[in-house]
Amino acid sequence: MADVYAIFQTGGKQYRVKTGDIIKVEKLKTDGKIEFDQVLMVGDKVGNPTVSGAKVTAEVIEQTRADKILVFKKKRRHNYRRTKGHRQHITVLKITGIN
Repeated sequence: MADVYAIFQTGGKQYRVKTGDIIKVEKLKTDGKIEFDQVLMVGDKVGNPTVSGAKVTAEVIEQTRADKILVFKKKRRHNYRRTKGHRQHITVLKITGIN
């Protein structure tokens, strides 16, 4: 059962993980360990909409920010140009178990 994976949902997004994976999710207001109970699929079990009793446990590695993206607006022939940068807050997680 080393290759068992799960699909869970957090922050409006879905992630496919195995034990030991390191993923980046939207900012979570926690440090230490966290459990996700909105598990949509474990191995070959598909939930309706979630798998009852399934949990994905993870530990927080760090709270950081993602790479900068540039937002550039332009209207041609009007001398209108605007550049703005944005860095999203993220949480880096290490998956410790799938139950």
